[in-house]
Amino acid sequence: MPSSTRREFLQLLGSAGLISLGAIPPRFLVTAAEAAGVAARDKRVLVLIQLAGGNDGLNTLIPHGDPAYEKARPGIGIPKPQVLRLNDQVGLHPNLTGLRELYEEGKLAILQGVGYPNPDRSHFRSMDIWQSAQPLNDNPRDGWLGRASEWQFDRQPALAEALSLGSDKLPLAFVSTRVNVPSLHRLEDFQLVDGQGPTANRDRIRTTIKKLVADPASGELDFLRRATTTALTSAERLKSLSATYRTTVNYPSTGLASRLKLVAQMLTADLPARMFVVSLDGFDTHSQQQPGHAALMAELSGAIRAFEQDLAEHKLSDRVVLATYSEFGRRVAENGSLGTDHGAASMLFALTPTGKGGLHGTYPSLTDLTDGDLKFNIDFRSVYATILDKWLEIPSAEVIGEAFQPTGFI
Repeated sequence: MPSSTRREFLQLLGSAGLISLGAIPPRFLVTAAEAAGVAARDKRVLVLIQLAGGNDGLNTLIPHGDPAYEKARPGIGIPKPQVLRLNDQVGLHPNLTGLRELYEEGKLAILQGVGYPNPDRSHFRSMDIWQSAQPLNDNPRDGWLGRASEWQFDRQPALAEALSLGSDKLPLAFVSTRVNVPSLHRLEDFQLVDGQGPTANRDRIRTTIKKLVADPASGELDFLRRATTTALTSAERLKSLSATYRTTVNYPSTGLASRLKLVAQMLTADLPARMFVVSLDGFDTHSQQQPGHAALMAELSGAIRAFEQDLAEHKLSDRVVLATYSEFGRRVAENGSLGTDHGAASMLFALTPTGKGGLHGTYPSLTDLTDGDLKFNIDFRSVYATILDKWLEIPSAEVIGEAFQPTGFI
């Protein structure tokens, strides 16, 4: 490549914003066409929603039939008439109307009393435990989904694709020594910024860049040429994704809903990503819990319901398992600030396409406690084992490090 052409190439890249992208486009956006045969519409997908901060399971799945609940929470307990009853013992928070509809349709599983031995009440340590699935490892270097991706990559690389949405930092769950998982805060993070000024000028820049990157480059510019090609391909793929997606579902105007809608867009476009993690923050409710927690319940319910309706509209429901998780529950008794402090066992939701909805496990006793906390009866690693063995068809013992009996929600 002549020096004048190299100068023009670098100048155009600078004006297009490619040099300062600061992020590697997701590999599955670039290789989507090559992986078309793998990205069949019967490929199974996992979507996890992290409820960051420690969700209060007692005010999510409410033991309205237990008098100990009202006694422990005279100020923040949900009044019995407001509870969305599932049976004579338990019901859902009044803002979880969408989830109750899914429960009544047999699509929602509710796992009761999920936790692990010797629980830790530190946000950071407990989340490390949940995301690494290694409670005895004080310094985990990778996550359970990262190890699952490595296992898959060694056998079918196109099925190892994954994506984290809504967080600037990659969750430990996806950290791997061999598989790169991108983390997007917004879809626009991977859009091509192609300069300022009239559209005709931007189109000229883009056309010229395409011509330049099509020519063989010298060794010093070959890497930059290939990176530019990748960026262009990714930007066009993302633009096409937004342009072709159609739905009649009215998603709520919330952050979680927008992230789940993006997942739905990717699935309808048959992109080969197989694992997604999205995050909903704000669950560390130490004071004045009721209004904030109620808003989070509404956001969670509305987003999941719309996502499920979108999947159904596009005939994708049988491809997706969705599950929530949080680092811990809250203590049984409310505190003096009309909130709750860090606890232990809690519950989680799972959207299941396999007809295994309903209640799973036993609701923990509100009087037989350990230092004020609920006792778990389902080890969270059994939940992971179910997802790995029964859904993703990845041997859980190799990922987790030991065998756990799967639960029955898949």
